[in-house]
Amino acid sequence: MLKRTIFYDGLCQLCSREIGMFQHRVTDDSLGYVDISRPEFDAARYALDPVRVNKHMHVRNEETGEMLIGVDALLAMWDCVPGFRWLAKFTRIPGIRQLSGVGYAVFAWIRPYLPKRKRADCETGVCEAK
Repeated sequence: MLKRTIFYDGLCQLCSREIGMFQHRVTDDSLGYVDISRPEFDAARYALDPVRVNKHMHVRNEETGEMLIGVDALLAMWDCVPGFRWLAKFTRIPGIRQLSGVGYAVFAWIRPYLPKRKRADCETGVCEAK
């Protein structure tokens, strides 16, 4: 069984929806989730660069310890999710993989400007990601 840990921004609306869909589809323990927007998240605990983990998707392969970033992280996630495995295979096709890299770079650049979710446990109403 594949085992991956996904580091995601829980305040990003699009990211949260995708993770929620994965949590619904993946009924075993092949995926773990770490919300990097939580106040208690400590990048150093996971040996992550706090700036980089906020800019790019990170997924750790728990079998090998390898940290996958960007499109490689997406592929590692999709490999574990029923209904998305075909997308991982398709994206690995030469040419498609390169185009996906460009698309991901554009998304990573604009993601900080996308609308943010309000955290349910936010007491002040102005809680934001680190």
